[in-house]
Amino acid sequence: MRRFDSTVRSAKPVAVAGIAVVSLVGACAPSPVGPVRFKNAAPVWVVNDRVDTPEAPEDRPFLRLFYHFDSYFLRARRGFDLTRDQRSRGVNALDEVPDSTWFTNRPPLSAAEIEEGPGPAHSPDQHRPWTIKSAKAGGASVGFVCEDSAGTKFVLKFDERSHPEIETAANVIVGRLFWAAGWNVSSDHVVYFKQTDFKIDKDATYKLKGEKVPLDMAYVEKQLARVNIQEDGTIRGMASIFVEGKPRGGTPRLGTREDDPNDRIPHELRRDMRGQAALSAWLSVSDAKEDQSIDTWIEDPGDKSKHYMKHYLIDFGKSLGAYPAIHRDPIIDYQYQLDFKETLLQLLSLGLRTQSWEDREMVTGYPGVGIYSAKNWEPTEWKPNPAGQFPIIFADRIDQFWGSKLLIRFTEAQIAAAVKAGRLTNAESSAYLVKTLVARQRITARYWFERVNPIDEIAVKIVNGKYRLCFVDLAVRHGLADGATTFTTKAYDNEERFLGDIAAVTTDAKGDVCLPDLPMATDGERYTIYEVGSTRGIPGTSIHVAIDPQSGAPRVIGIYRR
Repeated sequence: MRRFDSTVRSAKPVAVAGIAVVSLVGACAPSPVGPVRFKNAAPVWVVNDRVDTPEAPEDRPFLRLFYHFDSYFLRARRGFDLTRDQRSRGVNALDEVPDSTWFTNRPPLSAAEIEEGPGPAHSPDQHRPWTIKSAKAGGASVGFVCEDSAGTKFVLKFDERSHPEIETAANVIVGRLFWAAGWNVSSDHVVYFKQTDFKIDKDATYKLKGEKVPLDMAYVEKQLARVNIQEDGTIRGMASIFVEGKPRGGTPRLGTREDDPNDRIPHELRRDMRGQAALSAWLSVSDAKEDQSIDTWIEDPGDKSKHYMKHYLIDFGKSLGAYPAIHRDPIIDYQYQLDFKETLLQLLSLGLRTQSWEDREMVTGYPGVGIYSAKNWEPTEWKPNPAGQFPIIFADRIDQFWGSKLLIRFTEAQIAAAVKAGRLTNAESSAYLVKTLVARQRITARYWFERVNPIDEIAVKIVNGKYRLCFVDLAVRHGLADGATTFTTKAYDNEERFLGDIAAVTTDAKGDVCLPDLPMATDGERYTIYEVGSTRGIPGTSIHVAIDPQSGAPRVIGIYRR
């Protein structure tokens, strides 16, 4: 048997044993229980990945051409090596992601909190004039690095002139949803302003043929001529406030940063990175790649002598169908930029193979909305345009299930609040976007809840004076199942000895269920394993229970989803 510790060891920056509890398990033994065992301890909910890093790790430049070329080389090598798929690490004994510098289990946020978005600063709208410090670095699009009158530094970006509102709205909406789900994102705001709101810093520059040259108002006017300006001179933009700390480049898609002592889990195996896949498909995050993230070396807010890395997701402007709309290419979201598999299939079918993207079209009548629809949409058909964001591409059904648990928690009111922050000028466009987001949310969750036993909130409770093992069926709770679910359970002791069948139980209308009995092993910690299956024909779930040595009461010490 393999037993895994579910406690944090303070001597090391990351609790490798407890946080990677299920990732060490290979193919299950041919037994009803399998080899997974957990230490009888409380689950880890906070990771100690804030150990002092006195020197900032090296800045990682994003080499765009190399990144894309290397993506195909690495995928080919993975195929030739017959690399075995591995389960995610970075989870606790309950198969959940603990709080860390990567992800936070946030309490439910109000609609108002979601509309306002992440802090710390408020929108630069409230603090004018804005001083232009330089032109935006990188990319061919118009943009400026500015500072508002309160001293907050931000990047000012704009929509494509031919597609007003689409990118600025998408960036703000999607960023708020990822943030509310638990990830770190930049604080982005749609802003309206006029050229008279600008001042030019005396040291402002922009790059011309690789050389820095002084930036003046004539340069600003020339750049603004490339964006949409209303008749009264009002301009729409998106202010992205600088994240805290010293930027150190994007998050590597593979391996770890060798110069970061807190970075211990290979990124392609992190649940908090792989679990982004479900939300990325839901929100059509088409441009997912390494430079859509940033790692920063920050000062600990409680101890100024201490520093460590924090990890952010940024730049969601190509989401919600903006990418295929701007490039007028309906294949985007359904194929990689270079998709050898799809090309080969088309060649073998002599071009006669019907593909689901062929009937995609621009959403008409809804200005500010890209090619984004729930019609005939399947979560597994979605692909990011770059083929190299491996954590998302390697996500398995357990990762997708975890991500779907996060996205299905959003109420329509919360989704509407995120859309409101996008400040679309057409009310019907906002209504369409909310309706489509809700529809795709439900399609995504239903798909993955049909492939992993969707039980959650698993705990031992006292019901009518007796200890009972209780949980909720998320598919029933959210109205994604056709009727109630009946669960069947078998009990085993720590040595895989059969203790008996527990009478079948059926969920109530809210999806809640408690097993009628809680037979437990009689020796040692009374370590008992409950194999929970259901009438839905989905692989079951192993729930591990033992007696808490402090309270003497039974508690759940581990969960393994099959």
